[in-house]
Amino acid sequence: MKFCSNCGSSDLKFEVPAGDNHLRQVCGNCAEIHYHNPKIITGCLPIWEGQVLLCRRAIEPRAGYWNVPAGFLEIGEAVEDGAMREVWEEAEAKVHILGLQSVFTFTNFYHVYLQFVGELVGGKFGVGEESLESRLFSEEEIPWEEIAFESSRFALRHYFEDKKKGNFKLHIGSI
Repeated sequence: MKFCSNCGSSDLKFEVPAGDNHLRQVCGNCAEIHYHNPKIITGCLPIWEGQVLLCRRAIEPRAGYWNVPAGFLEIGEAVEDGAMREVWEEAEAKVHILGLQSVFTFTNFYHVYLQFVGELVGGKFGVGEESLESRLFSEEEIPWEEIAFESSRFALRHYFEDKKKGNFKLHIGSI
């Protein structure tokens, strides 16, 4: 950040504000404290008749790799609505959200993933403009070496483990 979003001053410095314990960017002109917090990424693992729907990415990062439909949460959007929107944008599919499946934090990229599991409505899906293709996979067919992100691998591994146990729960992980 080069200018204070409160007053426009370029007099920004890093310091630990009084009553805080983290280094923050503070405006020397108006004393505004600028907090830089993680971005929320929301997604949904669509399921249909024992299979999961994955999308092959048409965009960077990791274009050409498979992914659980997910993306940045928009301002004013509930996380489950964002997850359903991402499924529509990437797979032209509607889902009925069954529940939150995993919370995964990328500490170095400042991202927090909230992954849901959802039933594909009518089993219908297509290919959205952010995808090259969409496809249903059984566990044995998952192209593990071609999965775009660790957050997707995490969600997939835990989904199939829970499915075998017949006990679905919330999973928390980070790297």
